[in-house]
Amino acid sequence: MGEPTPEQVRAFIAAGLPCEHLEVEGDGRHFFATIVSAEFEGLSRVRRHQRVYGALGDRMREQIHALSMKTLTPAEHAG
Repeated sequence: MGEPTPEQVRAFIAAGLPCEHLEVEGDGRHFFATIVSAEFEGLSRVRRHQRVYGALGDRMREQIHALSMKTLTPAEHAG
C-alpha cells in the first residue's frame, strides 16, 4: 500500500476508538487530526495521544510518518 489518504487515516482511528467527532487533514505523509472521544475523560494529553496511537497500531510506524492531533472530550469540544 502506498501513502495513506486522510480518509484512510480517519477510518483507521475510527475503527479503534469510538469518536463523537473526527477530522483528519494531510498530504499522505503528515497529518493533523481533531479527535473528540468520551474515552479521553480523565486522561492526560499524553495518555490521550497514546490511546490514538494504540488505535492506529502498526500503521503508525509503517505508513503514517507524522501525526499531529488535538484530542478533546465532548465537554471540551462543546466548551
